[in-house]
Amino acid sequence: MERSGEGGRRMLADLLDASHLMPIESLPDKAAECARAASFREVLIYVADLQRTTLRLVPGDEAAARGHEPELPIEGTVAGRAYQYGDVLPAAPPGGVFPWWVPLLDGTERIGLLRVTSEHNDAAARADMEALAALVALILVSKRGTSDALARLVRARPMSVAAEMQWNLLPPRTYADGRVAISASLEPAYDISGDVFEYAVDGPLVHLTIFDAMGHDTAAGLSGALALGACRNARRQGAGLVDKADAVEAALLEQYDHRRYVTGVLATLDTRTGVLRWVNRGHHPPIVIRDNRWTSHLTCPPAHPMGTDLGLRSIVCEEHLQPGDRIVLYTDGITEARSSGGREFGLARFTDFLIRHHADGLPVPETLRRLIQAVLEYHDGRLQDDATVLLCEWIGPHLEPADIAAGLTGLTSNGLRDAGGTGLGD
Repeated sequence: MERSGEGGRRMLADLLDASHLMPIESLPDKAAECARAASFREVLIYVADLQRTTLRLVPGDEAAARGHEPELPIEGTVAGRAYQYGDVLPAAPPGGVFPWWVPLLDGTERIGLLRVTSEHNDAAARADMEALAALVALILVSKRGTSDALARLVRARPMSVAAEMQWNLLPPRTYADGRVAISASLEPAYDISGDVFEYAVDGPLVHLTIFDAMGHDTAAGLSGALALGACRNARRQGAGLVDKADAVEAALLEQYDHRRYVTGVLATLDTRTGVLRWVNRGHHPPIVIRDNRWTSHLTCPPAHPMGTDLGLRSIVCEEHLQPGDRIVLYTDGITEARSSGGREFGLARFTDFLIRHHADGLPVPETLRRLIQAVLEYHDGRLQDDATVLLCEWIGPHLEPADIAAGLTGLTSNGLRDAGGTGLGD
């Protein structure tokens, strides 16, 4: 006999009503309390740490959490697999009750997992689990910016001042809307200084930016933050690619008078046509990956780094993309990371890694997570420079709202559900 959905609706309504005036510390207990209406005996919340290597239990009622690990590795665990691929997976062999790992997703951002124990194992129970996970994710995202407790939970060690600034400036590390899928990764997570990335959607246009500021200290973080702020400000006033780069240079010159510079690529993708336009300011050129095998290193005469005022003319270059093409922007910390023997990770190894792992069917965010782990391992866990990569896949032309919703369903089923923001999850 088909069960009524009234319990699930009451669960969501009660939790939503409570969330408006609820501190995040109360979320685990309140979620578990409301979930009883849907016949869920236990609900635990795990969030991914900053480097996406572990899942950490959000503290709640001690009795409820007793017997559960406070920290789970992402590699080599069922919970980790649910997080990596965005799948609902059984947490234990079924018995009298049914425990499940349910991904916490805010749109396409991977935040962590719910561990839900249900009295039922049917389609209605699964639908209620996924709805609960979606609401918990929204609550976490809405409150994380004001929660030091959550910020501490997702950190494995103290963060530098520069990294504290950068993480709070950056957009979420993954975004998708049916036209594009964007993901970014950067290390060293606790000591990043001069690297910043940016993406923004403006109707049919998607703006992509990556900056690498001179130096590896707090001053590099300040100049990177200034560059990002100047670029963002100019873009929101309608500036084009060249004018945005000029605005960054003007801000750096005013503040530092030729003492600091920033390299970067500023790009705009028209999702209606697949035309990519970009300006190179003393940076590594973008890469295009096509058909999981073919790569093109886009050539464009570079102008001088922003802040040096050398007078080289900025040239806007164009590339016509095909649906499924992936644009990759990166900083030199990715390719120039060296092994203990002194060998560079290298551009060929970098592009081959992206192609192989995407061909294996991994989600884009998971590919980048593994890439960063590979770069860290190659460098014995310690990078001498910031290593940042921003990847944008053009799914296809502009879609109507109903088509975008359908496209997102396909994206999430293929694992392109992800990302991170200011240090919570991705």
